[in-house]
Amino acid sequence: MTSSRKLEWTLRVGVAGEFVGHGLLAIQGKKEWIGWISQMTGADIATSTTLLVLIGVVDVLVALTTLFKPLRPVLLWAAFWGFWTALVRPLVGQSVLDFIERFANFGSPLALFFFYQDKSSKKDPAENSNPMEKI
Repeated sequence: MTSSRKLEWTLRVGVAGEFVGHGLLAIQGKKEWIGWISQMTGADIATSTTLLVLIGVVDVLVALTTLFKPLRPVLLWAAFWGFWTALVRPLVGQSVLDFIERFANFGSPLALFFFYQDKSSKKDPAENSNPMEKI
């Protein structure tokens, strides 16, 4: 396996792990996150719980897509969502360090996006096929 493929799979597994972990915590209804949704939106607890479950399902779908068939729009969504969910921490009253600590949550999917963008522009026939070429 080439260094490039090792890098690709390290990023894919890392992004998938982050999103499946957060997704399953959301589906389970992590109490703190329900409170944040309620605080940020003004929604009641029942609505916030439903929103969190939906968010969790989307996160798991992002994880599976990234692992099995990465798509550029999904990776960009993952980067945006990772940034937003990291930013929520200081917005709900936690330390800005809670935001900084989560830079990998948006940096990893963005790095994978740029990795595929770079690979697509080079189109090196010696490399294994790139799943992003058809997108």
